Amino acid sequence: MEIIPNPKEVDGVKVLQLETAAGAAIRFFDNAIGVNVPRSRFLPVKATSDLLLVQSDLYTLVDGFVIRNSARTNPSNPTIELGPEFKKVFNFLSRFKSIPSIVELDSLKVSGDVYFGSSVVLKGKVTVTAKSGTKIEIPDGAVIENKDINGPEDL
Repeated sequence: MEIIPNPKEVDGVKVLQLETAAGAAIRFFDNAIGVNVPRSRFLPVKATSDLLLVQSDLYTLVDGFVIRNSARTNPSNPTIELGPEFKKVFNFLSRFKSIPSIVELDSLKVSGDVYFGSSVVLKGKVTVTAKSGTKIEIPDGAVIENKDINGPEDL
């Protein structure tokens, strides 16, 4: 199989990751077939922002099908941008007591040292930016709607 070079940066060090595409291996099997899996059966998770969508109340799994919450009136998913503090799954999980409700969220941008309490509800356009050396903890049960939070004083 062909090698695919994938330049990355890991902990500030530039590396070259060598990959192969598993799907390309199909040519080595006689009578192989592909299966088309509809989006109703899965949601791709390539980044922790995708993980937030999948773990939220926006979707549920019913009889093997991914079902969108009928309370969501906007036909598109919210836009979610998480800073580098959320990039690794362990760090992502450590920053949430529980995944916030995002059924009414349009966009979320989070950067810096930010932690979410349990039963948090996010609505509309929400931006949370912790400046260097500052920690922001969204309290349990907070409802945040169309707000820019730049420090603990904005909560």
